[in-house]
Amino acid sequence: MATSSLSCLALCIIVSLTTILALPPTEPPLIHDHPFVAIWNAPTKQCQQLHIPLDTGAFQAVTTPSLVPGQFLTIFYEDRLGLYPKANALKHKRYRGGVPQNGNLTEHLAKARSQIDHYISQDSSPGLAVIDWESWRPLWDQNWGSKRIYKKLSIAYALQMAPFLSSKKVSKLAKSQFQHAGRRFMEKTISLGISERPSRRWGFYLFPDCHNYGWDKSNYTGKCSAKIQKQNDQMKWLWERSTALFPSVYLHQTLRNSPKAALYVRNRVQEALRVAVLPKRPYTVPIYVYSRPLYRDQTQKFQSQMDLVSTVGESAALGASGIVMWGGTKDYNNKAACQALSEYLASTFNPYTANVTAAAMLCSDVLCQGKGRCVRKNYDSAHYLHLNPAHFSILRANRKYVAVGLPSAEDLDAWAQNFTCQCYAGRSCEPRLVHPTKIKLIWV
Repeated sequence: MATSSLSCLALCIIVSLTTILALPPTEPPLIHDHPFVAIWNAPTKQCQQLHIPLDTGAFQAVTTPSLVPGQFLTIFYEDRLGLYPKANALKHKRYRGGVPQNGNLTEHLAKARSQIDHYISQDSSPGLAVIDWESWRPLWDQNWGSKRIYKKLSIAYALQMAPFLSSKKVSKLAKSQFQHAGRRFMEKTISLGISERPSRRWGFYLFPDCHNYGWDKSNYTGKCSAKIQKQNDQMKWLWERSTALFPSVYLHQTLRNSPKAALYVRNRVQEALRVAVLPKRPYTVPIYVYSRPLYRDQTQKFQSQMDLVSTVGESAALGASGIVMWGGTKDYNNKAACQALSEYLASTFNPYTANVTAAAMLCSDVLCQGKGRCVRKNYDSAHYLHLNPAHFSILRANRKYVAVGLPSAEDLDAWAQNFTCQCYAGRSCEPRLVHPTKIKLIWV
């Protein structure tokens, strides 16, 4: 009797753990049968004018941050969506009220509506809408460095409202006014976008953030601090309204070919996955990770193969819906830069990204019955969705990439051991390995 009770207890614990560890369902891919996608989002008009060909065949969508309506991904910078209040400490200037509590929300939304109408047509197909507002952060305590200007202006604004209060109470009032108004600006803007263009997935660039810098320290783990996670928890109101999340993993040059790059990216993406679960929704929103071919703050050095594994590879293995490769107007604006990009895409980026994209598709088919995406069982491991080059070839055909081959039993068993399934909303799936018996052609 005692043995039977113990067996039952053990079984109950296993069932309970399975329930706890089960991943919540997630939104199905916007691009059919693509659990993970690559999106180009950089201006290359200069390269076209110079007649330098760019092979973008490994991308499922090719877009530009320039002012072009009707794209799969539309990015709304500060000057493209409404009347965004901000200040410039160096120029000692305030724009549209300077701080959100002094901005005109009604006029802002009216202007934003007309701009949304211009850039995204009413009958638009599914796509992404990214709001890129970086001047201030909605939490008072996260406005440090050059963003301290918003605290100073908010305190001055509060003093005008209540000059009789003590300095401590004025600071408390300023914080309350700033956070309330900042939240309203962000909530109302994203809600407007969703109501006007529900086919688009809306979110703010760089949200959530992890602030996991300090990779110069020998004991760097990349983990988001408990303090930052708590602050992100306080922004649950934003995760409840966002229909996509857009964390950023731009790599600094000092992380080039360093194992710390993977730790940096891994924990930033994992934090986005964590906050995606916070809202009480039937399924989690997609996560599109912003990266760039170049290292940040310069225009000449491209990511190495090792660092592509740390950015593209990490994002796919963790369960992101895709990666957005962003570029600025100064990145590819001359012949040398365009030629370097052309060579980099063909030699390094495209073969690797096509491999990862095809691997994500194949793993979904053989492990999740095509009804979910493969996700690492242990997020902090170094297991990737890669096709074994001994068994697969990546070919260029019809302006696209195709993976051709047959995975070995060992390849598939490794996926089954290290990955599980996150089912798409409305679909039922479970980690159950099916070994293909004939050559696979996977069109990326």
